[in-house]
Amino acid sequence: MNHGSAFGIIGNGSWATALAKILTDNRHPINWWIRNTESITYFKKHHHNPHYLRTAGFDISLLNMSASVKEVVSQSNVIVVAVPSAYAEDALKNLSTADWAGKKVISAIKGLLPDRNILLNYYLQEKFGVPLENYFAVLGPCHAEEVAAEKLSYLTFSGVDTNTASELAAHFTTSYINTIVNHDILGVQYAAVLKNIYALGAGIAHGLDYGDNFLSVYIANAADEMAGFLKQFGAEHITVGEHEGEDPVTHRKTPNYAASVYLGDLLVTCYSLYSRNRTFGNMIGKGYSVQSAQLEMNMVAEGHNAARCIYNINQEVNAAIPIAETIYQILWENVKPSDGFKRIEQTLV
Repeated sequence: MNHGSAFGIIGNGSWATALAKILTDNRHPINWWIRNTESITYFKKHHHNPHYLRTAGFDISLLNMSASVKEVVSQSNVIVVAVPSAYAEDALKNLSTADWAGKKVISAIKGLLPDRNILLNYYLQEKFGVPLENYFAVLGPCHAEEVAAEKLSYLTFSGVDTNTASELAAHFTTSYINTIVNHDILGVQYAAVLKNIYALGAGIAHGLDYGDNFLSVYIANAADEMAGFLKQFGAEHITVGEHEGEDPVTHRKTPNYAASVYLGDLLVTCYSLYSRNRTFGNMIGKGYSVQSAQLEMNMVAEGHNAARCIYNINQEVNAAIPIAETIYQILWENVKPSDGFKRIEQTLV
């Protein structure tokens, strides 16, 4: 990986736009797939995304925007996939195995492919032969809106090849972005999926008029439930307070479950007003139907599909996840939010 790495971004929502801002603030030219040609025309004229993070201005000379995903992939050797998980297959359907050969992939997807109940790395491996060694995930806790405002945030880059993960992370380090490297590539992705479900539940609780006292107990139990699922799934570094030494370069402790990418991301997604999952859940708690909440938001809340995916996966994993299962039942089996949370109340310790 050299400083001249050609980055390609697939997606033009708020998170894709935030990642594009970070790279271009570091003077990296990017190839950027934007589905809509009218959006590209607008972007070139006004120097900002017409639909997301409109306050984030761009140096247009660093942007090679195209409505052809094939063109963007062919011109890049590091591909950042930053579309909602429900649209990932459609976005990538015109690509071939040859298009992915030798490419490094950074997943910025915080969900499972809903028709398959699998992470993006499994799909890329099965469909295009992308090896896990060439696959990395970038995760928070990090809201796109705070990146646009250049408020200090932390990004975790995870991959089985931690040397390459560190080199990739260096391209995203700025005065307002600190980067951390982690090799628990499957654990961090499942944690990101689960935290969206729990954040949606936190929103439902808020909509039902539960207070901060209840919410703190709910989130503490959600964190414990998440750790139990991840442990059952074989994820590493679950025990809080235990670290395997320190990084020889940075002298930071090695990450465990108390790290930002696990617990920190859960907290910010449950509490922040920027959290679309919390917002979506709040509407459900206030009596909106799932369909009405989706129309009202006009943004994807990953926790909705994630609740069903994790429910299906857990038929085999068989972890004790009563909170996540109840949220699934509220969203997908027409259980009344108030009844569901009466059940959750009884499970909390």
